Amino acid sequence: MDKFKVIGYCSSSLPSSAQNQNPSQELVVLLEVEGVLMDAYCLGNRQAFNLAFQKLGLDCANWTEPVYSDLVRRSAGYEERMLVLYFNWIGWPVFWQIGWPTSLPTSEKEPFVKNVLREKKNALHELMLKSLPLRPGIEEFIDDACDKGIPVIILTSYSKSGEKIARSIVEKLGHERLSKIKIVGSEEVEKSLYSQLMFGKAMSSSLDEQLAKEARKAASAEKQRIAKEVASMLKVSVDIDTSSAEILEKIVAALRAGAEITGIPVYNCILIAGSRPGVAGAEQIGMPRVVLRSSFTSRAEFPSANAIMDGFRGADLTISKLCEKPWS
Repeated sequence: MDKFKVIGYCSSSLPSSAQNQNPSQELVVLLEVEGVLMDAYCLGNRQAFNLAFQKLGLDCANWTEPVYSDLVRRSAGYEERMLVLYFNWIGWPVFWQIGWPTSLPTSEKEPFVKNVLREKKNALHELMLKSLPLRPGIEEFIDDACDKGIPVIILTSYSKSGEKIARSIVEKLGHERLSKIKIVGSEEVEKSLYSQLMFGKAMSSSLDEQLAKEARKAASAEKQRIAKEVASMLKVSVDIDTSSAEILEKIVAALRAGAEITGIPVYNCILIAGSRPGVAGAEQIGMPRVVLRSSFTSRAEFPSANAIMDGFRGADLTISKLCEKPWS
């Protein structure tokens, strides 16, 4: 099967004016950070768990690659569930009280899991900032887009690791490369016309406030509908809270802001996504979406993606292929 499988969108569905546009002039590439710029889960997630175990003195806990992969599969990627499954299997930690071993009480298991996840998050962030590299080929991919005059937008506002970490990852691209691209973070999203109209931030009069209130009611109902659709679609979950309407709302706002910055219609913007939520958000607004598989999504299905790729360069994702495909 051709890796570059186009699943939807045909040029006949576009207005005639859009069909005649020059792809290199009317194409925008939007990039997520995690899973696209960096495959942190491939290179660092398991290592981060083991570092957290060491810091907490859990000498009995050590996740080899087979153990980690099995836990990811059985838990559908939910990290809390991964820890519960693991410690249910090997036994929960034993603590010493007055010289006698005492098993961890049931009431203490949830705080214990949260503590491990907190330490794991800190360890992963340190790895991402200091030692984990960018995905092979991403720099050449961005350079090729810039050379062809194709705007590149990097989305940091809804990164799973937080915007601060996401921006630090983006900085690994180098100053010269960063000067040629745009970054859409929380500030850029909040300033966008879409966000101001959608969330009532530009309204001042009582009439405008009432209109904004009604718009938010309609948006809330739409969010619930989207959440139900996404939840029913996700037979295999690969992200925490993938069906959350709030997350979809945040993603849609970021995608809209990215398109707004370039002045290009959303149907001529292509999202390179590393997660289900990003794909769902792009689908919601009719933006073409290409999934770049990572270790965390290697076995997941993306039925609404226009294409699914394994990486950059060669037979995988290139700017030339994006320009050749009839995305809209």
